[in-house]
Amino acid sequence: MSSDPFIVISSDTHAGAQVQRYRDYLDSSHQSLFDDWRGTYKNPQKKHIGSKKHKNWDDAERMADMEADGVVGEIIFPNTVPPFFKTSVLICGNPRPEDYELRLAGIRAHNRWLKDWCDEYPAQRAGIGLIYLNDIDEAMKDIRWIAEAGLRGGVLLPHVPDDCAGFIKPLYHPDYEPMWALLEETGLVINHHGGTGSPDYGPHPIALPIRLIETPFFSTRSYSQLLLSGVFERYPALKYIVTESGCAWVPETLERLDWAWERIRNGSAGEFQFADGVSTPEPPSFYAKRNCYYGASSASPVEIRDRDVIGTERILWGSDYPHYEGTYPHTRLALRHTFNDMPEEEVRKMLGLNAADLYGFDLDALRPLAEKCGPTWEEIRVPLSADEFPKETATNAFRSLDD
Repeated sequence: MSSDPFIVISSDTHAGAQVQRYRDYLDSSHQSLFDDWRGTYKNPQKKHIGSKKHKNWDDAERMADMEADGVVGEIIFPNTVPPFFKTSVLICGNPRPEDYELRLAGIRAHNRWLKDWCDEYPAQRAGIGLIYLNDIDEAMKDIRWIAEAGLRGGVLLPHVPDDCAGFIKPLYHPDYEPMWALLEETGLVINHHGGTGSPDYGPHPIALPIRLIETPFFSTRSYSQLLLSGVFERYPALKYIVTESGCAWVPETLERLDWAWERIRNGSAGEFQFADGVSTPEPPSFYAKRNCYYGASSASPVEIRDRDVIGTERILWGSDYPHYEGTYPHTRLALRHTFNDMPEEEVRKMLGLNAADLYGFDLDALRPLAEKCGPTWEEIRVPLSADEFPKETATNAFRSLDD
């Protein structure tokens, strides 16, 4: 096995169309509205203006970067600004009722574009379709479309922060039962992504710094809600992953959830009196080990030191390409730094085999590509020397256990 190149699949990459390109993917009733919106739209993120943004859609540039990184497969989250949005789909939050119709048209245009874009490299790309939960029936229509279109990355499930309570039901609401059943039936992976799920902090200058600090909580909040509410008990075949939130938080979170589960089963905790039968038959950690996965983007040794507790078969490495905080163009160095002292079999799982199993990649189709550019165990097992660490990088992948 040691002589075989690794089949490296990134569980976290991002892509999207050029803004004008999305027009072709809107239904005709929205194309004239798009022209009006496009005339007033300006990119709100000046840092992303320039050559880097082309990596979101430019096949030649993107595939060359992937080959240089030794990555042969990718699970693709959105990145650009779909029609009628003010900013990136990942950070804009849920649409309010007055914005829902146009924003829904925008994500459907993205999904149609994504299908065509993934079909250009079907063995290597697993696109994640977008849905909104304002109208559960419409969400189910989109889930069926995503499944029929072959977007095997699954669905990006919105979080529901408290400021959406007036127009979107919380994820533990019983009205979602048909949706969970459909997701189980279709076999689509349910994805949550870091940086999402925050409420609106208002227009204050300090709002974004506060959001940054609280993002880890809101990005993983739904994980606890789904585990405690019994979704995975009622739909045991569901597959759920939290990506770009790391996984170092998992052992402590599960310990805390199991602690709460015990007290809920006992009927009370302090002044709280719980309803009979509200707890799941098994503790949350049971369902986590069966149904949950973790896309550990730009993982450092610090992030996966508890992999034996989490389960190496549950961890999927990700590059976060093409984000500045991702591992590109230092991915090969990052892999050596993080994985050099771990058993080869575990490393192969986390770098690609787990992703192939969860998202349905054809390993036979990827193997010739890996033969061309994939890193070998002889490469990965060599620790970085002091002068090999990148001097300028925004990624956390080069953290060390003694940092």
